[in-house]
Amino acid sequence: MAPATPAADDSHQQLLDSLDLIPVPKPFRNPNWNPPVRRNKNVKQIVADASRKEASVMATQNNSGVSTPQPGAGGGPDNVSVARATQNLSGLAVSDGPVATYTNIESAPSLHPASQKRYCDLTGLLAPYTDPKTRLRYHNKEIFGVVRTLGQGAAEQYLEARGAHVVLK
Repeated sequence: MAPATPAADDSHQQLLDSLDLIPVPKPFRNPNWNPPVRRNKNVKQIVADASRKEASVMATQNNSGVSTPQPGAGGGPDNVSVARATQNLSGLAVSDGPVATYTNIESAPSLHPASQKRYCDLTGLLAPYTDPKTRLRYHNKEIFGVVRTLGQGAAEQYLEARGAHVVLK
């Protein structure tokens, strides 16, 4: 094998230089890109905003009697006493019981059927099945075997504990 001539070596180097990707400019970001205007809030900011919003709703409810239109067009003493009574009643209505909002826990639980989970009458586990004969809910086929071996009185007692016992007269 003959040694490489300098001309052949130069052409090889030129080919490598033309195929090399390192000197090609690769911008990391689009020069027209701008960051979004919206920023994320931390938990402290979210809680502060929610409490501020709830406080403004409570202030609106407390002052709701002030702007209530009064019966009668005159400005006599009758209208003044009705305005005071309306303010007092609105204050009593707000302070009498808990106000259901998204941020307090005094609101009632949901009664929507999708939010109601069904639990096994025997084990307390989630129960996707119901026995058509006894109307007891059960978790799996092993519990179903136990449900079918129960006496008539025991099944009724389980239904009564759940509040689904129906007594026909």
